[in-house]
Amino acid sequence: MQLRKHAIRYAVLGLGLIGLAACGGGNREEFPPLETSPPDAIYDRAEFELEQNNLEVAARYFGEVERLYPYSEFAKRALIMQAFTFHRDGDYENSRIAAQRYLDFYPADEDAAYAQYLLALSYYDQIDAIGRDQGLTFQALQALRTVIEVYPGSEYAKSSILKFDLAFDHLAAKEMEIGRYYLKRKHYTAAINRFRVVVEDFQTTTHTPEALHRLVEAYLSLGLTDEAQTAGAILGFNYQGSEWYNASFQLLTERGLVPEAQGTGWLSTIYRQVIRGEWL
Repeated sequence: MQLRKHAIRYAVLGLGLIGLAACGGGNREEFPPLETSPPDAIYDRAEFELEQNNLEVAARYFGEVERLYPYSEFAKRALIMQAFTFHRDGDYENSRIAAQRYLDFYPADEDAAYAQYLLALSYYDQIDAIGRDQGLTFQALQALRTVIEVYPGSEYAKSSILKFDLAFDHLAAKEMEIGRYYLKRKHYTAAINRFRVVVEDFQTTTHTPEALHRLVEAYLSLGLTDEAQTAGAILGFNYQGSEWYNASFQLLTERGLVPEAQGTGWLSTIYRQVIRGEWL
């Protein structure tokens, strides 16, 4: 059991798995035939193949432990290691399947947190470039949130929080990319809708200052000066030293306007709530 703990710990840290002395020599013929082997021998063989980076072979042997000895302690150990091996091989779908099976069979086990973390990683590590569909990002966020909320004291919670923030920022970046696309083509209403999503739903991300500036640009282009001034006011209150506030301030002052809350639109509501603390 201690060997398994060390193996998983090193896997998470990216330092590789420790070698097993019983598997030394590098000669596969030293292993006894599979069908007549006890579960510990098959498990050791799987770890040997894993150490040699023969990932498909290792995953198969971990699976054989569970197939031949489904009720043994080694079957439980092999299942979590199979999930890890699949993930290391980039086979995220099978990694997710194995991790979910572990959670279904052993929900109260000490490695359940690691299984949930692997399941989350199977989505997170597939997050594509910003221009691609973001469905996996939403799934990664949900799975990471489970790690954070269900296993807050685990060694995987801190990493999950960091990855959650990065994935959340990734979604905001997607909205910004689409908003810029519309803004460049003078589809101002469509652009505003995207930047509004960032301001309302992703306000803790790094993209909020630019989103507010782009709102100033779009609203000025439509002649909606109240909204533009209010966006500038929020930007000035929260990000006065940023390049985006300086750019918005220049745009407004060139038109004889100042960054201050005006009107009764959705931005004015945000201004009252966030800056004045008027929530009712």
